[in-house]
Amino acid sequence: MTGKEQMTGAEIVLKALKDNGVEHIFGYPGGAVLPIYDEIFQQDDIQHILVRHEQGAGHAAEGYARSTGKVGVMLVTSGPGATNAVTPLQDALMDSVPLVCLSGQVPTSLIGSDAFQECDTVGITRPCTKHNWLVKDVNDLARVIHEAFRIAQSGRPGPVVVDIPKDVQFATGFYEPPSEHLTQQSYQPKVQGNLNSIRAAIELMATARRPIFYTGGGVVNSGPEASKLLRELVELTNFPITSTLMGLGCYPASGPNWLGMLGMHGSYEANMAMHDCDVMVCVGARFDDRITGRLNAFSPNSKKIHIDIDPSSINKNVRVDVPITGDVGHVLEDMVRLWRALPKKPEKAQTQDWWTSIQQFFCLFAEQRCHHAAIRAAAPV
Repeated sequence: MTGKEQMTGAEIVLKALKDNGVEHIFGYPGGAVLPIYDEIFQQDDIQHILVRHEQGAGHAAEGYARSTGKVGVMLVTSGPGATNAVTPLQDALMDSVPLVCLSGQVPTSLIGSDAFQECDTVGITRPCTKHNWLVKDVNDLARVIHEAFRIAQSGRPGPVVVDIPKDVQFATGFYEPPSEHLTQQSYQPKVQGNLNSIRAAIELMATARRPIFYTGGGVVNSGPEASKLLRELVELTNFPITSTLMGLGCYPASGPNWLGMLGMHGSYEANMAMHDCDVMVCVGARFDDRITGRLNAFSPNSKKIHIDIDPSSINKNVRVDVPITGDVGHVLEDMVRLWRALPKKPEKAQTQDWWTSIQQFFCLFAEQRCHHAAIRAAAPV
């Protein structure tokens, strides 16, 4: 341990947060996290945003993560503080938002004794987090916090919980910098897609007569470069594109290939195109029920390509023909390169009939809207 800095658990928490680039924490004080709040009060590098409820802290941290691209951090006390955090943790899990929740816990000697404001935080939050920890040794604290940030923002982003007993916050231990901690070998997300699968996808796309891009929040999570590559691929292929709510903005709504959002609250033309397509390229979406409706009637005659960094999302709801596990940005980069390298590019006439059909969807919906408006105008008040 020589050469390592010695400090209290609460000091280790603040030092680890600073070393992971944290500038803001959303939280609500409580007895089990007062040592951490004492350290927050004595420094100016990290700003604490006081909320009125732990659930508000979680949702504020989610919004912060979405708007900045950084990991959102929340700080809550034991018992009701941790249980109030469950709703934003589950929301972050479903929407793939990177979130680190630091929760206080009763002293280790009182765990399991039904102490004041004690609850099984790790057990309660296991179903609504990517991973969670109960830190019983102060010398493990820095390593766990560094690993929490890595897991929260790598692979498919999501929330994690670090539960810290009060005596661990008071105890003295050694701080381990991020560069020295060993990563958890059981969690090594795959970012590069299988090149043979990507080639198979390109071959399928090149022969498509009624293709469509179905995009989701995975494109947003992959970063601005992924959105740029998606727009480039749409321009190269001239395929129509639609998106889930979480994926809006990756392709401009003013773009010539845009069909609007799809699903239960989406546009008529996007849903009709999804139903009638012969090749569907799903990029960073998960085929949830708001999009598919009845699974046995969802896009019945299409070959499906699914790109997702989370292998558990592939073939979970809808069976696909070409699964590609990897980061959307890396896979799209390979797809753009392989499409440009095609010996013979597909002719525009190959999809001309498809674009004519899509235009008819637009016209039909416009006629129906005018018809309903006329009926409403003629109805007696």
